[in-house]
Amino acid sequence: MIKVSTIRENEYKVIIEQHGSSTTHTVTLDDKYFEKLTQRKIQKEELIKKSFEFLLQREPKESILRKFDLKVISRYFPEYERIISQ
Repeated sequence: MIKVSTIRENEYKVIIEQHGSSTTHTVTLDDKYFEKLTQRKIQKEELIKKSFEFLLQREPKESILRKFDLKVISRYFPEYERIISQ
């Protein structure tokens, strides 16, 4: 399960509960990048949730950075922006 909650503007807390344990992450997402990826067709929280689903398909929750900007994902996974924008 992935829970996304707002900490403050453009900053979110993500809790991943899986296999009897959980990890907590802090993610930032600016408006410009959000619009680039979604054209505002979904909420920021939904984009973040989808982004964590994307990450969990590629690595265990313990390997995901504890604090990062959403833009960083494409550095590790070049296909991220193409896939997440669909």
